[in-house]
Amino acid sequence: MIGISADFDPVHLGHVRLIEKGREIADKTCDKVVIYLNRDFSANHAPFFVPYEARKEMALEAGADRVVPIEGLHYRLTLAYTVPIRIAMMIEDGVVDYVDAANVSPDLIIKKAREFASRGVFSGIPRDLPNRNVIRWFAVNEFLYRKYGRKMKFHIIPELNVNGSKISGREIRQEIIDNNMEIPSSVQRVLPESTIRILEREIEKGTIPGRRNLEAIMERMNNLSRGELMKIAYLNADAVNSIVRNRKYYREGQIWAAFRKAGYGPVLTRLAMSSIEMNVRREEVRDLIEHYTEKGWIPPDQRVGNLIDRAWFVSERVTEGMSSGRANEMFLEGRHEVNAPSSFEAGLSLRRHEVRKIMDGMDAHIYVDQNDILSCQIRNGVKIRSPLHLPAKMATYLRLIIDSHIIPFHATVRKRKKGFRVFVKIN
Repeated sequence: MIGISADFDPVHLGHVRLIEKGREIADKTCDKVVIYLNRDFSANHAPFFVPYEARKEMALEAGADRVVPIEGLHYRLTLAYTVPIRIAMMIEDGVVDYVDAANVSPDLIIKKAREFASRGVFSGIPRDLPNRNVIRWFAVNEFLYRKYGRKMKFHIIPELNVNGSKISGREIRQEIIDNNMEIPSSVQRVLPESTIRILEREIEKGTIPGRRNLEAIMERMNNLSRGELMKIAYLNADAVNSIVRNRKYYREGQIWAAFRKAGYGPVLTRLAMSSIEMNVRREEVRDLIEHYTEKGWIPPDQRVGNLIDRAWFVSERVTEGMSSGRANEMFLEGRHEVNAPSSFEAGLSLRRHEVRKIMDGMDAHIYVDQNDILSCQIRNGVKIRSPLHLPAKMATYLRLIIDSHIIPFHATVRKRKKGFRVFVKIN
């Protein structure tokens, strides 16, 4: 089979070129062109402008033989995880040839991809590297060769330019919106007739544009406590504090502003919003990664255990005076014996009347307060808040776990001879 992985939101002339290249290969090999089409959220974690069935129809009319839906990934995982999962799916389905487009030479892509593959690192590809996602696909394809003993053959064609500019799906969508949901002539020039016809039909039906469930997002951002927000995937301490600090939310622009103030870029903001919208918990992401790890699809540096080991390694080195950046580099440079603790205890500061209200075994919700202090909240009719008392190394470790976006943690109250403490479990 010849495979193409895409959003096709909507299918434009650049996508038609991909399918035509696939058809050219298929005619020689008597194979089929199969589109692996993202169904629920785009590869960049956004809701789709055009509904799935309409995009599927566009792909088939453009010359594809079959469309395979990809769902359940892009609101729960970053591209560093979804790329190996999608490649492994395609290899197991029997895809032999893969078609993509890039504006740099295939030789450069192969050179850079092999550099990352040889290091076994696929999640730290620099953002300023041209066509970094194509490079990621190449590199992961090399990694999965070790598992399957075969890999897809990549066919890279030049990106289609119109008037010197790359065709942009985002600009197509925005121009239609700005033109009062009518397709302007500037957009029609870069769309096949079949796409124009399907778009006009869907606009008339009212299915375009697709939208987020902003009501669900704002309800959670307006009402959940810091401890409850910390359980949602892709929210670090800075994001949670920015969400609470900038309440209340009435418009989408306010949501974007809160994440921008927390240092989130557009892609991570979209993923965090999707995670809040779908109420994705850290445990859910952890379980999904471990499921695909057992299949052998996840590169070693991205496995959950490795992320925990790195957090502990960095916390140890930081306590010794090393910068966190250098400690992270050192961890990635080679194998290290790491024995990361899976649990530990923290002290509490409780008033006498609060001591009478808590019991052994109660849940304690961990968060980072507005003053950047690790804290917990215990509820028993009233809210009891306390800073956590931890040695520097353990405090750094817990903060790195919190800021990992995906590693779950849980805490309960434990009664000891000298009073109450909080028992923290990682993963």
